[in-house]
Amino acid sequence: MVKVNLVAVGKVKEKYFADGISEYAKRLSRFCQFNIVEIAEENYIKVDDGIINLIKEKEAERILPHLKGYVISMAIEGKKTSSTGFAEKLAKLIDGGNGVITFVIGGSYGLADKIKAKSNELFSFSEMTFPHTLFRLMLTEQLYRAFSINGGSAYHK
Repeated sequence: MVKVNLVAVGKVKEKYFADGISEYAKRLSRFCQFNIVEIAEENYIKVDDGIINLIKEKEAERILPHLKGYVISMAIEGKKTSSTGFAEKLAKLIDGGNGVITFVIGGSYGLADKIKAKSNELFSFSEMTFPHTLFRLMLTEQLYRAFSINGGSAYHK
């Protein structure tokens, strides 16, 4: 069974997001070994461009040890695809022998360049900006949708 890791910066504080993520994680267990790794988020009172780079670098150092297998980082400049395109990509990776697939979601300021450079691909769901806890729910749902599409389920309409 393929292992799918979700490495995400920050904790999910809102119960409604946590409940949704938990539900999709439970559903994903039919298709894969799904694991979420939470990375501590850096917090500074006063933020400028220099501090933002420092924040991303500190978070990157915490992310690096968790980059396993085929790495897809979520970034606004990444490739955009449909849900069926995402499902096809996932199926190709699994059929191609990738036993571990890791998705990465950055913190409030995004991902450091070193994480993007170590990624096999960059994906984006939109040019819009989303709170990273909401995006974690969205990605978890899309993973479930992709596995459901590939399994022939009626979930995707």
